[in-house]
Amino acid sequence: MALRLIQRIWRGFQPGTSSCRQSKRVSSFQPQVQVTGEMVEALREVVGSANVSTAMAVREQHGKDESMHRCRPPDAVVWPQNVEQVSKLAEICYRHSVPMIPFGTGTGLEGGVGAIKGGICFNLTHMDRILDLNVEDFHVTVEPGVTRKALNSYLRDSGLWFPVDPGAPASLCGMAATSASGTNAVRYGTMRENVINLEVVLPDGRILNTAGKDRRFRYCIRKTSAGYNLTSLFVGSEGTLGIITKAALRLYGTPESIVSAVCAFPSVQAAVDSTVEILQCSIPIARIEFLDEVMVDACNKFSSLQYAVLPTLFLEFHGSDQNVEEQVQQTEEITQMNGGSKFSWAKDQETRNKLWMARHNAWYAALGLRPGSKGYATDVCVPISKLPEIMVETKKDLVKSQLTGPIAGHVGDGNFHCIMVLNPDDLEEVHRVKEFTERLARRALALHGTCTGEHGIGVGKRKLLEEEIGEVGMEVMWQLKATLDPKNLMNPGKVL
Repeated sequence: MALRLIQRIWRGFQPGTSSCRQSKRVSSFQPQVQVTGEMVEALREVVGSANVSTAMAVREQHGKDESMHRCRPPDAVVWPQNVEQVSKLAEICYRHSVPMIPFGTGTGLEGGVGAIKGGICFNLTHMDRILDLNVEDFHVTVEPGVTRKALNSYLRDSGLWFPVDPGAPASLCGMAATSASGTNAVRYGTMRENVINLEVVLPDGRILNTAGKDRRFRYCIRKTSAGYNLTSLFVGSEGTLGIITKAALRLYGTPESIVSAVCAFPSVQAAVDSTVEILQCSIPIARIEFLDEVMVDACNKFSSLQYAVLPTLFLEFHGSDQNVEEQVQQTEEITQMNGGSKFSWAKDQETRNKLWMARHNAWYAALGLRPGSKGYATDVCVPISKLPEIMVETKKDLVKSQLTGPIAGHVGDGNFHCIMVLNPDDLEEVHRVKEFTERLARRALALHGTCTGEHGIGVGKRKLLEEEIGEVGMEVMWQLKATLDPKNLMNPGKVL
């Protein structure tokens, strides 16, 4: 009962509330949902009875992610085995005007897999082959069921790796759909910079290769000026334009030397100032993550660590032995000028893995501060020059609002998260959290930043997206959506 109350209140304060103009547009652009027994039988003919489920437990499992947004189960779940089956299933859904919701590992944080209008969930995890590894040209092609961890395990003896690391055991095509990033983005970029080509099944079943079939623009072919960049259109589209069934990805050489370090600071300002100065000095640091003192304390308790309970930077350096030594020396000089402690080192792989596992477990560590609590992760990003200002103001806002919101951030690219930990039975606290998260997002927009650095828009940030890109930008996005998905069947109710 408490969870239903918090979801009802959260929806009441959603920034996704449509304007009058947008409501009229949406009302004339709705899928006609009618999943009949005849249609379910047609789905079974394509993938087999074992790969179609209408069981409520299965449907509920596929109607939610890691967010606080309520579970909205689909009418049925299908497990296609290949792109041809995805195409045929899409044709059936299109013919019956039934929505389609792609599903990977369910690790999203913005309600992106909920079946708001009902429909069919496409679970793509059975399509899990790694295809076309090309070591000489630094690329690999994967199906949507392949996860980041599985790919890097496969690449272990090749001398290559894929560095985009959101922490969660996410699928790579799901990461492309949300334009995910993570701890390595400061050096290696996000999914948007590392996706070369996509195979996408469009709403009517047509199969599109965004850069041309088997093309590897930018890497095999070093450059191209051939038309619109369709690949980037689908990266970050969150399943609203088509179903990604294959992704060609950029790979990197495994660094000769990897060294990690931890450095504590007397204040948030000192830690963030160090980050800005490190980047201004063009030190090619691979990871630079910030944890405030509340998050450090939570990680210490959750992961059995003993770091000083102070604002802290987790850093990692990649390169040759000589390059890493130079990077470390320059970085340590900068941090100590800002009052930072001496580096606590993590040089062997086991110690490094423990350090970064603690960072990746920050979500669960934060929830551990208040057993029985629920979590809501904010996700703003600002220009590096504005990072000290917004971080300091956010800490003041948290104290003034009397809220628990430990901060962890990919500060090297201006992206950070307040993991709001709240009591689902305290409706007044729910209200304060919602007001805080809206203030934080609008503070980022006022500093020429974005309301989401990597989690996506989903169902919760649609109004903020409109504020960010403006009326004309929204109009163009609606026109693109209407052209590619005229029946509004692809993951309806998300982003727009």
